[in-house]
Amino acid sequence: QVQPVESGGGLVQAGGSLRLSCVTSRSFFSINAMGWYRQAPGKQRELVATMTSGSSTNYADSVKGRFTISRDNAKNTVYLQMNSVKPEDTAVYYCYADFLGVRTWGQGTQVTVSS
Repeated sequence: QVQPVESGGGLVQAGGSLRLSCVTSRSFFSINAMGWYRQAPGKQRELVATMTSGSSTNYADSVKGRFTISRDNAKNTVYLQMNSVKPEDTAVYYCYADFLGVRTWGQGTQVTVSS
């Protein structure tokens, strides 16, 4: 089993930066993919950024050029660097991990961007 645990959310002003972290109990090399989704109030959960075990990345159009997904293999951690944040980035951000065909979600971390 893989249980992602997020951290790093909080309140940030528009135009500022924030870094989210997601740590798992397994080495990244044993996981097919990890990434981030977000869910704003009254909206469906949407993809933000993903990374495969081979380091291929994918981003939502709305965050391209502003957000960067990266990983630290030694710490079994995936990061989401959020720059130039906007009020519309306000949401609960969820980390996930795909392992042996099963997707496991973290508990989520709240990001609030003030205008």
